[in-house]
Amino acid sequence: MNAQAWAKVDELIDRSQGKTLREYFAEDPDRASRFSIEAAGWFLDYSKNLIDAKMMKALVKLAESAGLKDEIEKMFTGKKINATEGRAVLHTALRNMDPKAKVKVDGKDVMPGVRKVLAAMGDFSDKVRRGEWKGFTGKRIKYVVNIGIGGSDLGPVMANIALTPYSKRSMKFFFVSNVDSTHLAETLREVKAEQTLFIVASKTFTTQETMSNAGAARDWLVEKLGSAKAVAKHFVAVSTAEKEVAAFGIDTKNMFGFWDWVGGRYSLPSAIGLSLMIAIGRNNYKRLLRGYYKMDRHFRTARFERNMPVVLALLGILYVNGYGAESYCILPYDQYLSRFPAYCQQMDMESNGKSVDKDGNPVTYSTGPIEWGEPGTNGQHSFYQLIHQGTHLIPCDFIGCSNTHNPIGDLHDKLMANLFAQTEALAFGKTAEECRKEGEPEKLIPFKTFEGNRPTNTLLCDKLTPETLGALVALYEHKVFVQGVIWNVYSYDQWGVQLGKVLAKGVLSDLVAKKPSLKHDSSTNQLIARYRKAVGRA
Repeated sequence: MNAQAWAKVDELIDRSQGKTLREYFAEDPDRASRFSIEAAGWFLDYSKNLIDAKMMKALVKLAESAGLKDEIEKMFTGKKINATEGRAVLHTALRNMDPKAKVKVDGKDVMPGVRKVLAAMGDFSDKVRRGEWKGFTGKRIKYVVNIGIGGSDLGPVMANIALTPYSKRSMKFFFVSNVDSTHLAETLREVKAEQTLFIVASKTFTTQETMSNAGAARDWLVEKLGSAKAVAKHFVAVSTAEKEVAAFGIDTKNMFGFWDWVGGRYSLPSAIGLSLMIAIGRNNYKRLLRGYYKMDRHFRTARFERNMPVVLALLGILYVNGYGAESYCILPYDQYLSRFPAYCQQMDMESNGKSVDKDGNPVTYSTGPIEWGEPGTNGQHSFYQLIHQGTHLIPCDFIGCSNTHNPIGDLHDKLMANLFAQTEALAFGKTAEECRKEGEPEKLIPFKTFEGNRPTNTLLCDKLTPETLGALVALYEHKVFVQGVIWNVYSYDQWGVQLGKVLAKGVLSDLVAKKPSLKHDSSTNQLIARYRKAVGRA
């Protein structure tokens, strides 16, 4: 992070100490409109933040000092910005809706391949939805089970729930990720073998959790239908490993590929989204991609001070590095977005949870915050107390939709009233004098006083649709990218997830061996021995 540019931000933070959001709003009647942006179907009000025009100017200078404009172009044009793995980062190519677009990696245009896979996904999903793709016994598919983990699971899960109003209601969709056998077992209790399609999503077809679950599902299917030939009619693959897919028993004609420049947590608009396309249909899937594309264009072309992903990123950096905020809360006031916080959690924490910079040196400042959240209004009756009156500063994003898919009485009015009221309460709080005017006993005033000055952003769309969902996902993707650029870390590798996987193989050997090596530390050896005794292998 550029020290000189950050020093100016730091100076402005020191100058503004003690200034409240009440004062900011009193000084500027146009503050709300001044600090609002509209793009790709979303309206962002960021006026309830600890900022003024000078602060935003200094934050934009911080972005400029990091060479952000050039980094954006490098990503969109296929440069290998994932340097530790030697890969381009081109999830934006997956949703590039310009029919004339050319995006090159190593001199080769990737767009024909992207369009080919998208067309194959569309043809296959049409067959399944119309009942033309039939199972081994001739019955149409009613159940779809996506087997993946991480980005091969969280994206499809989140989007399938979010776009439930657009899904084919006569079909049921399930998602298995955890290697805990309960996850698969409970899913298999809900489906019928002769009507189930399994989508195995693994780039290499070697991911331990995914392939363990896929193998168990295959055994279950063969047992139920009485023939290994059934696998070819009930399993398809999202993978690049043709040999491994064929060895599993899947017809490679039913393999949907993607590329090493697609990171797992950014892969929803790739073939990883096959289950979603089957659920909502190819036309709605294209609307999702169009929403992504609109936000992509906004991010690439808008000047930084009016660029929604850039502004969100800069505000996040202000609180992490300027105010010591350790966590960040995403609060969707739409039940269909119930899994969106978990989706963002992986996107952000796996991307920017780094402690060395691009030169391999330890960073001297905080990077990726802890990200969490729950849908409103449930969260209000759970953890909002800590946000309002606790000792931690927790910036929050509130996300809402003006129109609901399910109008029942005045429920939606009440939902949105709670959203707006929470941002108001967090910003302005309640003073001791206001408590006294309401007749509160003096001894209770310290407990009923709210400091306020809790920063929030509010994101609003007219309605949650495939387009607005795509734009929302792209917004947060680009926000994470901007923060990684400013923090000078590589956002597109995730070496931190590898060590545990490697060690797990050695531990597994000791759990199942006739005679374990027990070459671990004393704690791990003790736990292995206790487990072996409990399962009868002592």
